[in-house]
Amino acid sequence: QVQLVESGGGLVQAGGSLRLSCAASRRISSFIVMGWARQAPGKQRESVAVITVDGSTNYPDAVKGRFTISRDNVQNTVYLQMNNLKPEETAVYYCNAVSAFSTTVWGQGTLVTVSS
Repeated sequence: QVQLVESGGGLVQAGGSLRLSCAASRRISSFIVMGWARQAPGKQRESVAVITVDGSTNYPDAVKGRFTISRDNVQNTVYLQMNNLKPEETAVYYCNAVSAFSTTVWGQGTLVTVSS
C-alpha cells in the first residue's frame, strides 16, 4: 500500500502563496491520476487540482489561474502551488492517488490557514 505524506501547510495572509508537497512511498508514474482536495470545517471535501499520468491538468473554476499542480516522477512528489490565497480557502488539504485499478489512496492532510 502506497503512503502519501503532505507537507508545506501553514499560516499565510490573504493574497499570499504556499507550495504544498505530497511525497509518495513508491513511484507515482504507476498512478493514472494524482490530485489535491481540501476540506474546510463543516464542509464536504472538494477537489482543487488533478494531474494525469501524461501531465494533463484540471482545476475547478474557483482556483483556476491561481493554483498549479505539478509532478516530479523522479522525486515521486506532487506539488500544489497556491497563489493569491483567500481566507475562505482555509482548510485541510489532502493529496490523493488513483491507481489503474481505480483504488484511491489519501494522505493525512496538511492544514492551510489564510488570515484576513
